[in-house]
Amino acid sequence: MRPVRIGVQLAPQRASYADIRRAAAEVEALGADILFTWDHFLPLGKVADGKHFEGWSILGAWAEQTSRIELGVLVSCNSYRNPDLLADMARTVDHISGGRVVFGIGAGFKEREFLEYGYEFPSAGRRVAELAAALPRISARLAVLNPSPVRKLPILIAGGGEQKMLRVVARHADIWNTFAEGEDFARKTALLDQYCAELGRNPLEIERSVHVGGDPRLSGPELLDAGATLFTLSTSGPDYNLDTARQWITWRDSQN
Repeated sequence: MRPVRIGVQLAPQRASYADIRRAAAEVEALGADILFTWDHFLPLGKVADGKHFEGWSILGAWAEQTSRIELGVLVSCNSYRNPDLLADMARTVDHISGGRVVFGIGAGFKEREFLEYGYEFPSAGRRVAELAAALPRISARLAVLNPSPVRKLPILIAGGGEQKMLRVVARHADIWNTFAEGEDFARKTALLDQYCAELGRNPLEIERSVHVGGDPRLSGPELLDAGATLFTLSTSGPDYNLDTARQWITWRDSQN
């Protein structure tokens, strides 16, 4: 069985970079397994204005700042960058970090930021199809870059669409990330297993990642029984409260 792992996503919003840097250092010191940022251009939530920073630039800085923790963008929007360029960016940050990058990618969903930055906002079906087409390009580019990544980059794909996205996950992902919980998570993970079987792939090759909060003793065991092993908490600036992360890290240690 996979070990339980804890991810912490520091949303790069409503904070100075000094606040973000301090929180990143604290997350690593707490013993979390993965430190995530995100790939948005504007703050999320009811107030869509305020301080905000770009995710991949932050990831490069974290690669220099940290020494142990894995790093990733949860997740890069496929539509925002040429797939070959994105592969090169990830490979470069992987070298800066000494081989700690988790390559997170998804189809994107925030119409406002697409339009604000001059990108076309296609249908959800087309965005997923473009992601499916981009992933082989990313793999091909990673294979020819000189130097190659320090390690085989784990591909994390986020999304829960049961007819299209989970098929992309089954074919390409090392980690599947979802907001699903309870019966919804159990149904989706069973469907992912089915799609893996259709491809002749062992479903155990794909780590299951979920977003969590609150008391881990209440939701953790059920999610763990359903197959989740990577549990990610998100916190925003300016305060970056890590109290819940501490609880989940303690719970992780009791499980491992």
